[in-house]
Amino acid sequence: MLDDMFDHLEGLRDQPVWQCAPDDIRASMRAPLPIEPTDLQAVHADFKDTILPYGSGNTHPGFMGWAQGGGTAVGMLAEMLAGGLNANLGGRDHMPIAVERQIVAWVREIFGFPAAADGQFLTGASQANFVALLIARTRACGAGVRTQGVSGFGQLVAYASCDVHGCVPRAMEMAGLGRDALRLIRTDECGRMDNDALRRQIARDMAKGLRPFMIVGTAGTVNVGAVDDLAGLARIAAEFRLHFHVDGALGALGILSDDLAPLFDGIELCDSLAFDFHKWAQVPYDAGFLLVRDGAWQPETFASPAAYLARAETGLAAGDWWPCDRGPDLSRGFRALKTWFTLKTYGVRALGASMATNCQLARLTADRVSAERDLVLAAPVCLNIVCFSYAPGGVEADPGINGRIVQYLHAAGEVAPSLTTLDGVQVIRAAFVNHRTTADDVDRLVSGVLAAGAALLSRA
Repeated sequence: MLDDMFDHLEGLRDQPVWQCAPDDIRASMRAPLPIEPTDLQAVHADFKDTILPYGSGNTHPGFMGWAQGGGTAVGMLAEMLAGGLNANLGGRDHMPIAVERQIVAWVREIFGFPAAADGQFLTGASQANFVALLIARTRACGAGVRTQGVSGFGQLVAYASCDVHGCVPRAMEMAGLGRDALRLIRTDECGRMDNDALRRQIARDMAKGLRPFMIVGTAGTVNVGAVDDLAGLARIAAEFRLHFHVDGALGALGILSDDLAPLFDGIELCDSLAFDFHKWAQVPYDAGFLLVRDGAWQPETFASPAAYLARAETGLAAGDWWPCDRGPDLSRGFRALKTWFTLKTYGVRALGASMATNCQLARLTADRVSAERDLVLAAPVCLNIVCFSYAPGGVEADPGINGRIVQYLHAAGEVAPSLTTLDGVQVIRAAFVNHRTTADDVDRLVSGVLAAGAALLSRA
Protein backbone atom coordinates (compact mmCIF):
# COMPACT_ATOMS: atom_id res chain seq x y z
CA MET A 1 0.00 0.00 0.00
CA LEU A 2 2.83 2.41 0.86
CA ASP A 3 4.75 1.48 -2.28
CA ASP A 4 1.70 2.21 -4.40
CA MET A 5 1.26 5.65 -2.82
CA PHE A 6 4.94 6.49 -3.28
CA ASP A 7 4.65 5.46 -6.94
CA HIS A 8 1.52 7.58 -7.27
CA LEU A 9 3.19 10.69 -5.81
CA GLU A 10 6.36 10.17 -7.82
CA GLY A 11 4.43 9.89 -11.06
CA LEU A 12 1.98 12.76 -10.56
CA ARG A 13 3.12 14.71 -13.62
CA ASP A 14 2.52 11.70 -15.86
CA GLN A 15 -1.10 11.49 -14.68
CA PRO A 16 -4.03 13.78 -15.53
CA VAL A 17 -4.75 16.46 -12.95
CA TRP A 18 -8.34 15.24 -12.87
CA GLN A 19 -10.42 12.78 -14.82
CA CYS A 20 -14.12 12.13 -14.60
CA ALA A 21 -14.94 8.77 -13.07
CA PRO A 22 -16.84 6.54 -15.54
CA ASP A 23 -20.37 5.46 -14.71
CA ASP A 24 -19.32 1.88 -13.90
CA ILE A 25 -16.73 3.15 -11.42
CA ARG A 26 -19.30 5.37 -9.71
CA ALA A 27 -21.73 2.46 -9.65
CA SER A 28 -19.18 0.36 -7.79
CA MET A 29 -19.62 2.66 -4.78
CA ARG A 30 -23.29 1.73 -4.57
CA ALA A 31 -22.63 -1.72 -3.13
CA PRO A 32 -24.45 -3.70 -0.44
CA LEU A 33 -23.31 -3.48 3.16
CA PRO A 34 -20.38 -5.91 3.57
CA ILE A 35 -21.47 -8.60 6.01
CA GLU A 36 -18.53 -10.96 5.65
CA PRO A 37 -14.82 -10.04 5.59
CA THR A 38 -12.89 -9.33 2.39
CA ASP A 39 -9.17 -9.92 1.94
CA LEU A 40 -7.21 -6.69 2.44
CA GLN A 41 -5.36 -7.18 -0.84
CA ALA A 42 -8.68 -7.27 -2.69
CA VAL A 43 -9.93 -4.14 -0.93
CA HIS A 44 -6.69 -2.37 -1.82
CA ALA A 45 -7.08 -3.45 -5.42
CA ASP A 46 -10.53 -1.83 -5.42
CA PHE A 47 -8.96 1.35 -4.08
CA LYS A 48 -6.36 1.41 -6.87
CA ASP A 49 -8.99 0.84 -9.53
CA THR A 50 -11.87 2.97 -8.33
CA ILE A 51 -10.55 5.74 -6.06
CA LEU A 52 -6.88 6.53 -6.63
CA PRO A 53 -7.17 7.54 -10.32
CA TYR A 54 -10.20 9.77 -9.70
CA GLY A 55 -9.19 12.07 -6.87
CA SER A 56 -9.62 15.85 -6.78
CA GLY A 57 -6.13 16.37 -8.18
CA ASN A 58 -4.79 18.90 -5.67
CA THR A 59 -1.51 16.98 -5.29
CA HIS A 60 -0.79 17.46 -9.01
CA PRO A 61 1.52 20.33 -10.07
CA GLY A 62 -1.06 21.45 -12.62
CA PHE A 63 -3.76 21.95 -9.98
CA MET A 64 -4.23 25.68 -9.55
CA GLY A 65 -7.95 26.24 -9.30
CA TRP A 66 -8.50 26.43 -5.57
CA ALA A 67 -6.30 27.25 -2.58
CA GLN A 68 -5.47 23.68 -1.62
CA GLY A 69 -2.06 22.45 -0.53
CA GLY A 70 -0.31 19.60 -2.28
CA GLY A 71 0.72 17.58 0.76
CA THR A 72 3.99 15.65 1.09
CA ALA A 73 5.11 12.08 1.55
CA VAL A 74 6.36 13.05 5.00
CA GLY A 75 2.90 14.23 5.99
CA MET A 76 1.37 11.06 4.58
CA LEU A 77 3.67 8.89 6.69
CA ALA A 78 2.98 10.98 9.79
CA GLU A 79 -0.75 10.54 9.19
CA MET A 80 -0.19 6.80 9.14
CA LEU A 81 1.67 6.97 12.45
CA ALA A 82 -1.10 9.06 13.98
CA GLY A 83 -3.65 6.53 12.79
CA GLY A 84 -1.69 3.72 14.36
CA LEU A 85 -1.45 5.57 17.66
CA ASN A 86 -5.16 6.48 17.43
CA ALA A 87 -4.87 9.14 20.11
CA ASN A 88 -7.88 11.21 21.19
CA LEU A 89 -6.67 14.75 21.78
CA GLY A 90 -9.68 15.91 23.73
CA GLY A 91 -7.50 15.99 26.83
CA ARG A 92 -5.78 13.92 29.53
CA ASP A 93 -2.07 13.42 30.20
CA HIS A 94 -0.25 11.92 27.21
CA MET A 95 2.50 13.02 24.83
CA PRO A 96 0.26 13.75 21.82
CA ILE A 97 -1.13 16.64 23.89
CA ALA A 98 2.44 17.86 24.41
CA VAL A 99 2.99 17.77 20.64
CA GLU A 100 -0.02 20.03 20.06
CA ARG A 101 1.21 22.39 22.77
CA GLN A 102 4.58 22.49 21.03
CA ILE A 103 2.88 23.56 17.80
CA VAL A 104 1.02 26.26 19.74
CA ALA A 105 4.34 27.58 21.05
CA TRP A 106 5.87 27.58 17.56
CA VAL A 107 2.85 29.37 16.10
CA ARG A 108 3.05 31.94 18.88
CA GLU A 109 6.67 32.58 17.88
CA ILE A 110 5.93 32.70 14.15
CA PHE A 111 3.30 35.42 14.53
CA GLY A 112 4.91 37.37 17.39
CA PHE A 113 2.14 36.74 19.90
CA PRO A 114 2.66 37.16 23.68
CA ALA A 115 3.41 34.32 26.08
CA ALA A 116 -0.21 34.29 27.27
CA ALA A 117 -1.44 33.38 23.78
CA ASP A 118 -2.89 29.93 23.15
CA GLY A 119 -4.54 28.03 20.37
CA GLN A 120 -5.51 24.66 18.98
CA PHE A 121 -6.08 22.59 15.86
CA LEU A 122 -9.49 22.54 14.19
CA THR A 123 -10.78 21.06 10.95
CA GLY A 124 -9.97 24.20 8.99
CA ALA A 125 -10.15 27.98 8.96
CA SER A 126 -13.93 27.88 8.48
CA GLN A 127 -14.32 26.28 11.90
CA ALA A 128 -11.52 28.43 13.34
CA ASN A 129 -13.28 31.61 12.17
CA PHE A 130 -16.51 30.40 13.78
CA VAL A 131 -14.77 29.60 17.07
CA ALA A 132 -13.09 33.02 17.01
CA LEU A 133 -16.48 34.67 16.54
CA LEU A 134 -17.86 32.83 19.57
CA ILE A 135 -14.86 33.97 21.61
CA ALA A 136 -15.39 37.56 20.48
CA ARG A 137 -19.09 37.29 21.38
CA THR A 138 -18.22 36.07 24.88
CA ARG A 139 -15.67 38.85 25.31
CA ALA A 140 -18.31 41.43 24.36
CA CYS A 141 -21.20 40.02 26.40
CA GLY A 142 -19.52 38.15 29.23
CA ALA A 143 -19.99 34.54 30.26
CA GLY A 144 -23.73 35.13 30.70
CA VAL A 145 -24.23 34.86 26.95
CA ARG A 146 -23.56 31.13 27.26
CA THR A 147 -26.64 30.62 29.42
CA GLN A 148 -28.91 33.51 28.41
CA GLY A 149 -28.20 33.70 24.69
CA VAL A 150 -27.63 36.95 22.83
CA SER A 151 -31.10 38.48 23.10
CA GLY A 152 -30.38 40.42 26.27
CA PHE A 153 -27.16 42.05 25.11
CA GLY A 154 -28.32 44.39 22.37
CA GLN A 155 -27.86 43.94 18.65
CA LEU A 156 -24.28 42.85 18.05
CA VAL A 157 -22.68 43.82 14.73
CA ALA A 158 -19.40 42.79 13.13
CA TYR A 159 -17.40 44.12 10.20
CA ALA A 160 -15.50 42.58 7.29
CA SER A 161 -14.66 43.46 3.72
CA CYS A 162 -17.14 42.68 0.95
CA ASP A 163 -14.59 40.10 -0.26
CA VAL A 164 -14.49 38.18 3.02
CA HIS A 165 -14.70 34.40 2.77
CA GLY A 166 -18.23 32.99 2.82
CA CYS A 167 -17.57 31.10 6.05
CA VAL A 168 -17.65 34.37 8.01
CA PRO A 169 -21.28 35.31 7.22
CA ARG A 170 -22.13 31.66 7.77
CA ALA A 171 -20.46 31.85 11.19
CA MET A 172 -22.72 34.81 12.00
CA GLU A 173 -25.69 32.63 11.11
CA MET A 174 -24.49 29.69 13.22
CA ALA A 175 -23.82 31.97 16.19
CA GLY A 176 -27.42 33.15 16.12
CA LEU A 177 -26.49 36.72 15.17
CA GLY A 178 -27.66 36.57 11.56
CA ARG A 179 -25.71 37.48 8.46
CA ASP A 180 -27.39 40.90 8.33
CA ALA A 181 -25.39 41.77 11.46
CA LEU A 182 -22.19 41.48 9.43
CA ARG A 183 -21.41 44.80 7.77
CA LEU A 184 -19.61 44.21 4.48
CA ILE A 185 -17.28 47.13 3.84
CA ARG A 186 -16.26 48.17 0.35
CA THR A 187 -12.74 47.48 -0.91
CA ASP A 188 -10.17 49.57 -2.76
CA GLU A 189 -8.80 48.91 -6.23
CA CYS A 190 -6.46 46.24 -4.82
CA GLY A 191 -9.21 44.37 -2.98
CA ARG A 192 -8.34 45.62 0.53
CA MET A 193 -10.97 46.78 2.99
CA ASP A 194 -11.51 50.55 2.92
CA ASN A 195 -10.55 51.53 6.46
CA ASP A 196 -12.14 54.98 6.27
CA ALA A 197 -15.43 53.45 5.17
CA LEU A 198 -15.12 50.98 8.06
CA ARG A 199 -14.65 53.72 10.62
CA ARG A 200 -17.67 55.62 9.30
CA GLN A 201 -19.86 52.50 9.42
CA ILE A 202 -18.88 51.75 13.01
CA ALA A 203 -19.73 55.33 14.00
CA ARG A 204 -23.12 55.11 12.28
CA ASP A 205 -23.97 51.85 14.00
CA MET A 206 -22.99 53.19 17.40
CA ALA A 207 -25.15 56.26 16.81
CA LYS A 208 -28.08 53.90 16.18
CA GLY A 209 -27.53 52.19 19.52
CA LEU A 210 -26.10 48.99 18.04
CA ARG A 211 -23.19 47.09 19.64
CA PRO A 212 -20.15 46.70 17.40
CA PHE A 213 -18.03 43.85 18.77
CA MET A 214 -15.71 42.49 16.08
CA ILE A 215 -13.64 43.40 13.02
CA VAL A 216 -12.56 40.63 10.66
CA GLY A 217 -9.50 41.39 8.57
CA THR A 218 -8.40 39.13 5.73
CA ALA A 219 -4.83 38.03 5.03
CA GLY A 220 -5.35 36.82 1.48
CA THR A 221 -8.84 37.18 0.03
CA VAL A 222 -10.14 34.09 -1.70
CA ASN A 223 -10.83 35.85 -5.01
CA VAL A 224 -7.63 37.81 -5.63
CA GLY A 225 -5.34 37.20 -2.63
CA ALA A 226 -5.56 40.76 -1.27
CA VAL A 227 -4.23 41.43 2.23
CA ASP A 228 -6.11 44.05 4.24
CA ASP A 229 -4.23 46.86 5.98
CA LEU A 230 -3.95 44.83 9.18
CA ALA A 231 -2.06 47.44 11.17
CA GLY A 232 -4.70 50.03 10.29
CA LEU A 233 -7.50 47.65 11.26
CA ALA A 234 -5.78 46.98 14.57
CA ARG A 235 -5.77 50.71 15.30
CA ILE A 236 -9.47 51.01 14.51
CA ALA A 237 -10.28 48.00 16.68
CA ALA A 238 -8.34 49.52 19.57
CA GLU A 239 -10.04 52.88 19.06
CA PHE A 240 -13.53 51.35 19.34
CA ARG A 241 -12.52 48.52 21.72
CA LEU A 242 -13.52 45.76 19.34
CA HIS A 243 -12.18 42.23 18.99
CA PHE A 244 -9.82 42.16 16.01
CA HIS A 245 -9.81 38.82 14.20
CA VAL A 246 -7.85 37.91 11.06
CA ASP A 247 -8.91 35.24 8.61
CA GLY A 248 -5.53 34.13 7.33
CA ALA A 249 -6.65 30.84 5.78
CA LEU A 250 -5.09 31.59 2.43
CA GLY A 251 -2.05 33.71 3.19
CA ALA A 252 -1.14 34.18 6.85
CA LEU A 253 1.69 31.64 6.79
CA GLY A 254 3.31 33.75 4.08
CA ILE A 255 4.91 35.51 7.04
CA LEU A 256 7.45 32.67 6.95
CA SER A 257 8.93 34.20 3.77
CA ASP A 258 11.18 37.23 4.23
CA ASP A 259 9.93 38.50 0.87
CA LEU A 260 6.26 38.22 1.79
CA ALA A 261 6.34 39.07 5.51
CA PRO A 262 5.96 42.87 5.02
CA LEU A 263 2.53 42.26 3.47
CA PHE A 264 1.31 40.98 6.84
CA ASP A 265 2.47 43.89 8.98
CA GLY A 266 0.06 44.23 11.89
CA ILE A 267 -0.99 40.59 12.02
CA GLU A 268 0.86 40.34 15.33
CA LEU A 269 -1.63 42.84 16.78
CA CYS A 270 -4.80 40.83 16.18
CA ASP A 271 -6.76 39.21 19.00
CA SER A 272 -7.30 35.98 17.10
CA LEU A 273 -6.00 34.43 13.91
CA ALA A 274 -7.39 31.57 11.83
CA PHE A 275 -5.25 29.81 9.23
CA ASP A 276 -4.64 26.44 7.61
CA PHE A 277 -1.52 24.32 7.75
CA HIS A 278 -3.10 22.25 4.96
CA LYS A 279 -2.72 25.07 2.44
CA TRP A 280 0.66 26.77 2.10
CA ALA A 281 2.39 24.66 4.76
CA GLN A 282 1.60 21.53 2.67
CA VAL A 283 0.33 19.48 5.63
CA PRO A 284 -2.20 16.80 4.51
CA TYR A 285 -5.85 17.56 5.14
CA ASP A 286 -7.15 18.52 7.56
CA ALA A 287 -5.09 20.84 9.75
CA GLY A 288 -6.75 24.17 10.53
CA PHE A 289 -5.57 26.31 13.43
CA LEU A 290 -6.80 29.10 15.70
CA LEU A 291 -4.41 31.32 17.66
CA VAL A 292 -5.77 33.68 20.35
CA ARG A 293 -3.98 36.49 22.13
CA ASP A 294 -5.18 35.50 25.62
CA GLY A 295 -5.49 31.79 26.34
CA ALA A 296 -8.07 32.48 29.08
CA TRP A 297 -10.64 33.46 26.42
CA GLN A 298 -10.99 29.89 25.17
CA PRO A 299 -12.12 28.17 28.41
CA GLU A 300 -14.32 31.18 29.20
CA THR A 301 -16.14 30.43 25.96
CA PHE A 302 -16.10 26.62 25.89
CA ALA A 303 -15.22 24.91 29.18
CA SER A 304 -18.14 22.75 30.36
CA PRO A 305 -17.32 20.58 33.40
CA ALA A 306 -18.85 17.11 33.34
CA ALA A 307 -18.64 14.16 35.73
CA TYR A 308 -17.16 11.89 33.07
CA LEU A 309 -14.40 14.47 32.43
CA ALA A 310 -13.23 14.68 36.03
CA ARG A 311 -9.58 15.74 36.42
CA ALA A 312 -6.97 14.22 38.70
CA GLU A 313 -3.62 15.31 40.07
CA THR A 314 -1.87 12.24 38.72
CA GLY A 315 -2.58 9.43 36.28
CA LEU A 316 -4.11 9.57 32.82
CA ALA A 317 -6.82 11.99 33.92
CA ALA A 318 -4.20 14.57 34.93
CA GLY A 319 -2.90 17.42 32.86
CA ASP A 320 -3.72 21.13 32.96
CA TRP A 321 -4.34 21.65 29.23
CA TRP A 322 -7.38 19.86 27.86
CA PRO A 323 -8.33 21.01 24.35
CA CYS A 324 -11.98 20.14 24.98
CA ASP A 325 -12.03 23.16 27.33
CA ARG A 326 -10.76 25.40 24.52
CA GLY A 327 -12.98 24.56 21.58
CA PRO A 328 -16.10 22.72 20.43
CA ASP A 329 -14.68 19.20 20.07
CA LEU A 330 -14.31 16.51 22.70
CA SER A 331 -13.10 13.79 20.34
CA ARG A 332 -10.20 15.16 18.30
CA GLY A 333 -7.70 13.47 16.01
CA PHE A 334 -3.92 13.84 16.26
CA ARG A 335 -3.64 16.56 13.58
CA ALA A 336 -0.61 17.98 15.35
CA LEU A 337 1.64 15.03 14.48
CA LYS A 338 1.67 15.55 10.68
CA THR A 339 2.25 19.26 11.30
CA TRP A 340 5.07 18.53 13.76
CA PHE A 341 6.70 16.18 11.24
CA THR A 342 6.34 18.71 8.43
CA LEU A 343 7.83 21.62 10.37
CA LYS A 344 10.68 19.57 11.80
CA THR A 345 11.52 17.75 8.56
CA TYR A 346 11.49 20.73 6.19
CA GLY A 347 11.96 23.73 8.49
CA VAL A 348 10.05 26.96 8.17
CA ARG A 349 12.67 28.57 5.93
CA ALA A 350 12.06 26.05 3.15
CA LEU A 351 8.29 26.37 3.55
CA GLY A 352 8.58 30.16 3.29
CA ALA A 353 10.75 29.83 0.18
CA SER A 354 8.10 27.59 -1.42
CA MET A 355 5.46 30.23 -0.72
CA ALA A 356 7.62 32.94 -2.26
CA THR A 357 8.06 30.75 -5.34
CA ASN A 358 4.27 30.40 -5.66
CA CYS A 359 3.97 34.19 -5.66
CA GLN A 360 6.73 34.47 -8.27
CA LEU A 361 4.76 32.04 -10.45
CA ALA A 362 1.67 34.21 -10.01
CA ARG A 363 3.58 37.28 -11.18
CA LEU A 364 5.01 35.29 -14.09
CA THR A 365 1.49 34.28 -15.06
CA ALA A 366 0.34 37.91 -14.93
CA ASP A 367 3.26 38.91 -17.17
CA ARG A 368 2.42 36.14 -19.63
CA VAL A 369 -1.25 37.16 -19.66
CA SER A 370 -0.36 40.82 -20.22
CA ALA A 371 1.88 39.87 -23.14
CA GLU A 372 -0.91 38.01 -24.98
CA ARG A 373 -3.28 40.03 -27.17
CA ASP A 374 -6.10 37.55 -26.55
CA LEU A 375 -5.88 37.58 -22.73
CA VAL A 376 -6.81 40.33 -20.26
CA LEU A 377 -5.71 40.58 -16.63
CA ALA A 378 -8.81 41.05 -14.47
CA ALA A 379 -7.26 42.18 -11.16
CA PRO A 380 -3.90 43.19 -9.69
CA VAL A 381 -1.78 40.28 -8.45
CA CYS A 382 -1.43 40.78 -4.71
CA LEU A 383 -0.12 37.41 -3.56
CA ASN A 384 -0.44 34.02 -5.26
CA ILE A 385 -3.70 34.36 -7.23
CA VAL A 386 -4.15 35.51 -10.82
CA CYS A 387 -7.52 36.35 -12.38
CA PHE A 388 -7.79 36.84 -16.12
CA SER A 389 -10.10 36.46 -19.11
CA TYR A 390 -9.95 35.14 -22.63
CA ALA A 391 -10.67 38.14 -24.85
CA PRO A 392 -9.73 37.80 -28.54
CA GLY A 393 -8.07 41.01 -29.65
CA GLY A 394 -8.64 42.45 -26.19
CA VAL A 395 -12.42 42.31 -26.50
CA GLU A 396 -14.42 40.19 -24.06
CA ALA A 397 -17.33 39.47 -26.40
CA ASP A 398 -18.58 36.12 -25.05
CA PRO A 399 -19.56 36.23 -21.34
CA GLY A 400 -19.62 32.44 -21.07
CA ILE A 401 -16.34 31.63 -22.77
CA ASN A 402 -14.21 31.54 -19.61
CA GLY A 403 -16.46 28.95 -18.02
CA ARG A 404 -16.29 26.74 -21.08
CA ILE A 405 -12.51 27.11 -21.25
CA VAL A 406 -12.11 25.96 -17.65
CA GLN A 407 -14.29 22.90 -18.27
CA TYR A 408 -12.28 22.16 -21.43
CA LEU A 409 -9.00 22.34 -19.49
CA HIS A 410 -10.28 20.12 -16.70
CA ALA A 411 -11.25 17.46 -19.23
CA ALA A 412 -7.85 17.76 -20.95
CA GLY A 413 -6.15 16.95 -17.64
CA GLU A 414 -2.98 19.07 -17.82
CA VAL A 415 -3.98 22.09 -15.72
CA ALA A 416 -7.00 22.82 -13.56
CA PRO A 417 -7.79 26.50 -12.93
CA SER A 418 -11.15 27.55 -11.51
CA LEU A 419 -13.70 30.31 -12.06
CA THR A 420 -14.70 33.29 -9.99
CA THR A 421 -16.71 36.45 -10.53
CA LEU A 422 -15.25 39.96 -10.34
CA ASP A 423 -17.53 42.97 -10.75
CA GLY A 424 -20.22 40.71 -12.14
CA VAL A 425 -17.95 39.17 -14.79
CA GLN A 426 -16.89 35.51 -14.76
CA VAL A 427 -13.10 35.16 -14.99
CA ILE A 428 -10.47 32.41 -14.90
CA ARG A 429 -8.71 32.10 -11.56
CA ALA A 430 -5.32 30.45 -10.98
CA ALA A 431 -4.18 29.96 -7.37
CA PHE A 432 -0.57 28.87 -6.88
CA VAL A 433 -0.32 26.84 -3.68
CA ASN A 434 1.32 23.54 -4.64
CA HIS A 435 5.07 23.25 -3.96
CA ARG A 436 5.38 21.01 -7.07
CA THR A 437 4.16 23.66 -9.53
CA THR A 438 6.78 25.19 -11.85
CA ALA A 439 7.07 27.72 -14.67
CA ASP A 440 6.34 24.89 -17.11
CA ASP A 441 2.87 24.62 -15.58
CA VAL A 442 2.38 28.36 -16.12
CA ASP A 443 3.20 27.79 -19.79
CA ARG A 444 0.68 24.94 -19.92
CA LEU A 445 -1.97 27.15 -18.34
CA VAL A 446 -1.53 30.12 -20.67
CA SER A 447 -1.12 28.07 -23.85
CA GLY A 448 -4.01 25.84 -22.77
CA VAL A 449 -6.36 28.79 -22.28
CA LEU A 450 -5.42 30.25 -25.66
CA ALA A 451 -5.83 26.93 -27.46
CA ALA A 452 -9.09 26.10 -25.70
CA GLY A 453 -10.52 29.53 -26.40
CA ALA A 454 -9.67 29.34 -30.07
CA ALA A 455 -11.05 25.80 -30.38
CA LEU A 456 -14.30 26.69 -28.66
CA LEU A 457 -14.83 29.82 -30.76
CA SER A 458 -14.18 27.88 -33.95
CA ARG A 459 -17.03 25.54 -33.04
CA ALA A 460 -19.46 28.36 -32.34
